[in-house]
Parts: sequence; C-alpha cells; structure tokens
Amino acid sequence: MTIKILVLKSGEDVIADIKEMMTSDNQVMGYILTKPCVVKLVSSAPLTAEDDDSNTEGSSEVRIRMHPWAPLAKETQVPLSTDWVVTMFSPVDKVLDMYKKQVLKQNGKTDTTNSSDKQSKVGLTD
Repeated sequence: MTIKILVLKSGEDVIADIKEMMTSDNQVMGYILTKPCVVKLVSSAPLTAEDDDSNTEGSSEVRIRMHPWAPLAKETQVPLSTDWVVTMFSPVDKVLDMYKKQVLKQNGKTDTTNSSDKQSKVGLTD
C-alpha cells in the first residue's frame, strides 16, 4: 500500500492508495488510484484576545476535509494519466491516519460506500 497526495493540474489535492501503470518498457504511463479523495484545508477565523483569554491570539484552527474525487464512479479504482500529475508527496501522519480510518476503514470495519464527506481537526497553527 502506497498512500500519497497528488497535486493535479486542476489544482486539486487528491489522496489515494496508488499503484503505477507501466508500459512494456518499464516506464510509468499512469496511476491507479484506489478510493481517491479530494483533500482540502478549511481554516476558521483567527481567534482574538476578546474570544479567548489564553495566549492563542492570531492562531486559527485548521480542519482537513475529504470527499470522494470521483463521486459518480462505480469503481473504487480510478486510472489517472501521468500528464495530470504536477507532483506527489507523502501525507503528514494525521492526514494519513484520517484517510486510513475514515476512507479505507482500517479500524476493523469494512467500507461499503465511498460517498460521504469526512472532516477532522488537525493541530496546525499560524
């Protein structure tokens, strides 16, 4: 299992378990994305001294939101051409855990659908 975040030409950040599609001469021609989800950072408004008496002035809460990348696809594996990938990287541990637990259902449950939005807080501050 290789879980990566791919930045696409469209500007979307997509997390998925990826496998390379190879040509007969061992060149990567594309990727198979298993249960791909769009990953978005959602920031709340910065806190001010009036909102909270602690020393968190100027910091904001960041949430990660995931939703299916191809919500109308019947398949859970979607091919993607290398032409659409700008870059790819490994997700931070909290995002990786969220994807495994909520999308891949690796916490003991099996996944029966790929259609619900998932959202989680991440401990990032400015």
